Amino acid sequence: MRRAASLFLPSWSTDRLRKRDASLLREAPLVTALPDRSRRLIAAVDAAARKAGLAPGMTVTKARSLIPDLIVIDADPEDDLQGLRRLALWAGHRYAPVVAPDPPHGLLLDISGCESLFGGEDRLAKDLFRRVLASGLNVQLAVADTIGCAHAVARHVAGGRPSLIPPGKARAALSLLPVAALRIEPGVAADLARMGFTRIEQLIAAPRAPLAKRFGAGLYRRLDQALGHIPEPIEPIFPKAVPRVRRGLLEPIGTADAFAQVIHDLTADLSAALVTAGQGARRLDLFFHRVDGDVPTIRIGTATATRDPRHLAKLLCQKIDTIDPGLGVEAMTLVAPLVEPLGPAQASGLDSGLATSGRGPDLPALVDALANRFGQRRLYRLTARPSTMPEREVACLPALASSSADPHRMARPLSSEKGTSDKNEDAPPTADRWDPDCPRPARLISPPEKIEVIAALPDHPPALFIWRGTRHRVAAADGPERLYGEWWRAGGQEADTPFTVRDYYQVETASGGRFWLFRLGDGEHMSTGPMTWFIHGAFC
Repeated sequence: MRRAASLFLPSWSTDRLRKRDASLLREAPLVTALPDRSRRLIAAVDAAARKAGLAPGMTVTKARSLIPDLIVIDADPEDDLQGLRRLALWAGHRYAPVVAPDPPHGLLLDISGCESLFGGEDRLAKDLFRRVLASGLNVQLAVADTIGCAHAVARHVAGGRPSLIPPGKARAALSLLPVAALRIEPGVAADLARMGFTRIEQLIAAPRAPLAKRFGAGLYRRLDQALGHIPEPIEPIFPKAVPRVRRGLLEPIGTADAFAQVIHDLTADLSAALVTAGQGARRLDLFFHRVDGDVPTIRIGTATATRDPRHLAKLLCQKIDTIDPGLGVEAMTLVAPLVEPLGPAQASGLDSGLATSGRGPDLPALVDALANRFGQRRLYRLTARPSTMPEREVACLPALASSSADPHRMARPLSSEKGTSDKNEDAPPTADRWDPDCPRPARLISPPEKIEVIAALPDHPPALFIWRGTRHRVAAADGPERLYGEWWRAGGQEADTPFTVRDYYQVETASGGRFWLFRLGDGEHMSTGPMTWFIHGAFC
């Protein structure tokens, strides 16, 4: 099912001016103005000016009578549009392949199928919302089945958080909104209000013929687009220098075999362009231009830069079944939004007659196939990190990352403890490999779970512990292994207990299970920890 997002920037022009000129105080109301014969009209207002009653279209003279200290700057609509295009290119690179500016102060995104890259649609929306907000822009965001519904909700409902309209609920979300939310002309909305049509639900219930005859077909075209009765395409924006190839078809196609044939042609053309540029693709977007105007999309990524047309075509063909051809596809466009320098390499044709036993496996191809099927974040390899804490000794690297890669820059921790940010840390040098004398369990529990333990202090191992409501009697134990908090980190080992000590024990239960337990504290001094017990992992 299609899902569209509308990003609304209510103070786009003034927010850009404040970011560009730090001398513009945020407390002072700010507007932009355009000349109109012998007067100047307000083109955009910031939040403070809007709260004081100013609105676009008001004369600057009237605005100054309301706010004497008003800051007025000449508007530059072309510069605003170019800034919106740059923002769209950024969003297209990070969030979705189909992104387009929605002048004068918004973006439209088709995020269908992209939610899996972020762990869900809500996480994608929150990430986009927070990043734009953190850049200094006022933002409102809505996600719905249709562009019209997302556009209306973003401007009339959404506030301090993203608004996600559940699938199939576009009509319910639109019902109580004003008719002006349908993106119709202001004069038409005013005339409808004088006739008593103030909400969209009234317009839906009214007979169509009289209103269509009076206001034209555009009124109900917008209504049907918002309700999803007719499609509304998003024309994606591409950087000028991005490698791109296109195939226009003599007649619409809709079968998997026809799509596969065009894909092979497109990847061959793109590979030739990449060879000329000395580049390899790391990400490809394939756009299917349907006859009804909709543009479903396939996005794939590669672990390393490549321009092998057969490999790229295979990855794209694996996702053909996710495309709904509708009434047919009349053109297809293949774009490489992410490329890397790639020098020439020796072709394999010269050694085709030799024994292939010396040739290693095509690992990048396997990684690409698995990552595009299950997600990039689910395919990784483990590496050791210099740390004294077990949950930070192991980190995840990209599957094909170099062994010499800096784990602090490339790796993500296996756990997500609070108060353990790696930013600004200056750790003492330690070994970057695991110590064979200090075995670690194959499975770490993140975060460690609290357990009830019977044990003699200070150094005796547990005799019995209760975990998740089950009693485990200990038959054998080894320990303790004492680990101290990392003093060089902000906050120490734990955010709330900065000077705790951990005593770890390997225990084997009477039922045969082998677990890794630890106690917070040294067993004697309460200043080292509260003497509570946790289970941190299980051995195979």
